[in-house]
Amino acid sequence: MSHVVAHTNIEVRYAETDQMGVVHHSNYIIWMEVGRTQLMKDLGFSYAEMEKSGVLAPIIDVHVSYKKPLTYGEEATIQTWIEEYDGFKVVYGYVVLNKDGEIAVSGTTAHVCVKKETFRPVRLSKIFPDWHDAYERAKKKKDH
Repeated sequence: MSHVVAHTNIEVRYAETDQMGVVHHSNYIIWMEVGRTQLMKDLGFSYAEMEKSGVLAPIIDVHVSYKKPLTYGEEATIQTWIEEYDGFKVVYGYVVLNKDGEIAVSGTTAHVCVKKETFRPVRLSKIFPDWHDAYERAKKKKDH
């Protein structure tokens, strides 16, 4: 397996737009979560199951770059991949494309796994070795 990219389609809903008629910037963070969840499913895992086992993966950093507006009724495609992964921290990469395949938004979110009760960090490689192996295989490879 090499550099897996999940594709998720979303139709822009009226409630997601602002007074200017374009998608409000905060909704892209929600769409990134939708894309991230799809990538996990595509790799054979479930974030809901992770939470049930007492482990959370909070966002510790977010970067978003807005390129082109999306408007009500348009269809957007979210592409999501693992930009970086080291067994402890995972950085997901995203692009949101408009119907013409142009980048509307790009960004990353960084996450670490923590115990639900204590919020103490844990290594994904230790608690979910199968998940770790899949992420190692699916992450974006660095050019040398």
